[in-house]
Amino acid sequence: MSGPLIKVSPLGEKKENSSDGGLGLEILQIIKESQQQHGLRHGDYQRYRGYCSRRLRRLRKTLGFKMGNRHKFIGKKITAEMLSDSRYLLMVLMEAERAWSYAMQLKQEANTEPRKRFHLLSRLRKAAKHSEKLEKLCESPRVDAKTKLEAQAYTAYLTGMVEFELQEWKRAMEAFNKCKTIYEKLASAFTEEVAVLYRQRVEEISPNIRYCAYNIGDQNAINDLMQMRLTGGGGGMMAEKLEALITQARTKQAATMSEVEWRGRTVPVKIDKARVFLLGLADNEAAVAQASNEDTKEHLYETLMAECRDTIQAVREELKSEAKQRERSSDPESGKVSNLQYLHSYLTYIKLCTLVKRNESMAHTLHGKLKEPAADENKRGPRPQDLIRLYDIILQSLAELSTLQGLEDDHTFQKEVSLKTLVYKAYRCFFIAQSYVLVKKWSEALVLYERVLKYAKEVQSKAKTLNNSLKDLPDVQELIAEVSAEKYSLQAAAILDTGDASEAPSQLQVNDSTPLCNRLDTFCLDPTLVGKKPSLVPFPPEFQPIPCKPLFFDLALNHVAFPPLDEKVEQKGKGGLTGYIKGIFGFGS
Repeated sequence: MSGPLIKVSPLGEKKENSSDGGLGLEILQIIKESQQQHGLRHGDYQRYRGYCSRRLRRLRKTLGFKMGNRHKFIGKKITAEMLSDSRYLLMVLMEAERAWSYAMQLKQEANTEPRKRFHLLSRLRKAAKHSEKLEKLCESPRVDAKTKLEAQAYTAYLTGMVEFELQEWKRAMEAFNKCKTIYEKLASAFTEEVAVLYRQRVEEISPNIRYCAYNIGDQNAINDLMQMRLTGGGGGMMAEKLEALITQARTKQAATMSEVEWRGRTVPVKIDKARVFLLGLADNEAAVAQASNEDTKEHLYETLMAECRDTIQAVREELKSEAKQRERSSDPESGKVSNLQYLHSYLTYIKLCTLVKRNESMAHTLHGKLKEPAADENKRGPRPQDLIRLYDIILQSLAELSTLQGLEDDHTFQKEVSLKTLVYKAYRCFFIAQSYVLVKKWSEALVLYERVLKYAKEVQSKAKTLNNSLKDLPDVQELIAEVSAEKYSLQAAAILDTGDASEAPSQLQVNDSTPLCNRLDTFCLDPTLVGKKPSLVPFPPEFQPIPCKPLFFDLALNHVAFPPLDEKVEQKGKGGLTGYIKGIFGFGS
């Protein structure tokens, strides 16, 4: 026998001495699996903290490492001489994880209760202290080399988190760099399956390192942070810090911004929130253009529209106070559109244009999926009705654009909006025709295709007078080519559909209005049965003769003479005076 067997638990800790002569503990694997299975997939740190407490209690009970009894607490410390089982190391790891999860829970609550930040720092320091204890225990010759390196990386990570919260950027950066270096070395030393976890940890640490570098004074780090924001790096709380950092950088630059020019009119910008938004508008649009996938692009569009709505709300509050001042003072120029109102129109224009671009991007994606064959028949795929809804929203946004205050007399702007409206009307009409094709309403679809061509030709004729009007719009020429092809396909499908009906035997065709209940024994092709008024039964039903009950009339009774019965009728005797009196007054009746 070469050595004792190695028993590995479901979470990766080795139970006995390994053949290389040391205890082992898969620290990163254990914490990652525990976090994913017990709440951190949904950001529930309280649930994970409860799991750490329960597991710690189970470990202490299993190892007989109890801290006194129910009446008295007796503290015990794990020493290097006690390391006969890797579960002693796991116990210290769970203590560190419990303190760290409590700190992260307090970090979430500190957004509304700032006083909890002090408790947060205390728990983070506690977690770092436990990790240092784990690292010191792993220095024992009983522990293998891999576990020692993982313990050092784990300690460096928690130390960096403490310094990061204390805003000690240089020390935090040194700790994170040490952690990153160890994990990169471990990733290069093991197989691909094991190295994935280490690389993921390195990706999680990278935004923190760049953030520290920026705060130290490296101005180039802001570009890396912006790139991480585009690729979706630094999720969770780090994403909030990235947004706050970008807003802070824009706020510093916004101090030099005093006015903005739009459609030939220069408007002073005195509201700080509007300055910050307008300063970052170009960066946001560039970020959307550089987005790698549709999900990232949609997220950026939503972020941009949320910022725009907040800015519009701030300008609207200023407009209310300006309206009150105008009411008090008799301003001769009260009929003109003020600078603040014009700024409000500009921001509304940005919001509506962003909404149009977002819906157009979604429609483009759905159109591509609509052309692809369905991979799963049971799963509902995109339908033309989905795109019709998107183009309805686009047309509604364009209608709001044409009513913006201050632009009623701008004929060029109104022509541009009307041209865009025609383009999106053509696309909406195209997908309505597609929905009619699916239900085999050929004539309606053909009429709608003709309407699409009419809109497209009108767009081409009007675009000649407006330079660069079709630059940001969908390609109308491509739509014309697609409609022409669809028309030929539609005509062929309509001919085939009518040809199939004409090939049916003439004796099977039903030309009369005989109800279905009267010809159940005969198979007939009756197209009216699937129409709006199928002839199933005759209604109202026809009258039918039925036998009635006979009536007897006694007509002979008037001509019959009955025999006299006087002899058989009893004669009543006379009762005297008493009977006579009773008869008069009715007493005898």
